[in-house]
Amino acid sequence: MIARSLRMPGSVPANGEATWPKDVGIIALEVYIPSLYVEQSELEQFDGVSAGKYTIGLGQARMGFCSDREDINSLCMTVVQQLMERNCLSYDSIGRLEVGTETIIDKSKSVKSVLMQLFEESGNTDVEGVDTTNACYGGTAALFNAVNWVESSSWDGRYALAVAGDIAVYATGSARPTGGAGAVAMLIGPNAPLAFDRGLRGTHMQHAYDFYKPDMVSEYPVVDGKLSIQCYLSALDRCYSVYRNKTHAQWQREGVDKRFSLADFDYMIFHSPYCKLVQKSLARLLLNDFLSHPNPNTESGLYSGLEAFRDVKAEDTYFDRDVEKAFLKASEEMFEQKTKGSLLVSNQNGNMYTPSVYGCLASVIAQKTPQQLAGQRIGVFSYGSGFAATLYSMRVTQDATPGSALDKMVASLSDLQARLDSRKKVSPAVFADNMKLREETHHLANYTPQGSVDELFPGTWYLTHVDEKHRRQYSRRSHSDDTPLEAGLVNSTTTTTTATTTEHIPSPAKKVPRIPASTAGPGLVTISNGDH
Repeated sequence: MIARSLRMPGSVPANGEATWPKDVGIIALEVYIPSLYVEQSELEQFDGVSAGKYTIGLGQARMGFCSDREDINSLCMTVVQQLMERNCLSYDSIGRLEVGTETIIDKSKSVKSVLMQLFEESGNTDVEGVDTTNACYGGTAALFNAVNWVESSSWDGRYALAVAGDIAVYATGSARPTGGAGAVAMLIGPNAPLAFDRGLRGTHMQHAYDFYKPDMVSEYPVVDGKLSIQCYLSALDRCYSVYRNKTHAQWQREGVDKRFSLADFDYMIFHSPYCKLVQKSLARLLLNDFLSHPNPNTESGLYSGLEAFRDVKAEDTYFDRDVEKAFLKASEEMFEQKTKGSLLVSNQNGNMYTPSVYGCLASVIAQKTPQQLAGQRIGVFSYGSGFAATLYSMRVTQDATPGSALDKMVASLSDLQARLDSRKKVSPAVFADNMKLREETHHLANYTPQGSVDELFPGTWYLTHVDEKHRRQYSRRSHSDDTPLEAGLVNSTTTTTTATTTEHIPSPAKKVPRIPASTAGPGLVTISNGDH
């Protein structure tokens, strides 16, 4: 229980009787996408590959990237502060913050500890959680830990934050167009508009060297492309089977006699290394439904014409073109209805690694109305190489009334397409130069980044300098030249010379809006940062 008279939604009652928090899940969601991108069609020409190799073969239209002005710390600071500001939250309302990332710039100090600078003026240092790492799965692990904390005896009634962020870059070659960058922050608590289905997670963990980063002085991974696809699809098969079995068991306890299938998901979203793999993955789940069905109708309907594949073994079909083609065709309509809309950010920004699947979640929410989302069930498949994977689900609240939590979440993401459209396009040559600069300056000490601050979105945190002891200093670009309100300078008392004349106020939390007491609903806490 919080040592205040004010209570968070769903917090322990005043009489001290513990209750299981209801509808724990995602209350608010924020996405940060870098301001620069390159067209994949132009990259095809630049790389000298056949037209359509990246745009059709991979299903990618654009790829976002960062200059040397941004690193994993700045990405996460940006997305966290944006979430706090957009939702009028005070920093002392957060009791847990965990970061999932595979972008490692320090082998000891966590990104989470850097984010604590945002909390300084609130005086809140009682914030659990550190960083979690396993390729693209770290964000999901952080999210699960946040949900588990709220549902545990350790919960003190405050919100949790799960943050996922990465900069996905590859060496010159066939893997480079599958890069991307970005960050997602999720506010976790009870009475959420996106509530987790309790007890319904299908997980598969296994050892493999499909994608890994053994070179500690390079940002680039070692990738076995074919093995990586096999691991992804095999994990999908296993997770779906476990999830399905747990659902059947739950239904049996409730007296429900039916088989679970893809039809029970209104939306199905996936970790998206590239969009074409996602489309194949949905087809893969249909194959699983088909093979597990005791008596599928192959004369008409969904499984029409698939009789020839009745006896195949799933583990023998990872690279079977006939199976792939048949089930891609059979799942076309389902893909359009359940999955295609989730690929907005993936198609326009690329693979963000840990935030990837949550960018897909944001894409669904951004393109629907609260009324269209209300009551829907969303299936989520998260995968991280090495490898770790989980398939789980969440349900959208039925409350789509104006001013509801769902209405606010939809409104906060309604400009997602506009954000993507407002980025600056650069040529493949400029993109390649930026990648080369990152290679040459990665982990350098006594280094001042060369990238332009003017190209960053207003409100973006950026790296100003790395000193001789590898200590990193950051500033935040003001929202406008006339209103440098939430701009701050961290780890420095003087403004470092940069490529812009941005003004700074030396406090990241100074201007964070307070939750208005007049708009606080029943059970909603009103906490300020004090008169700082």
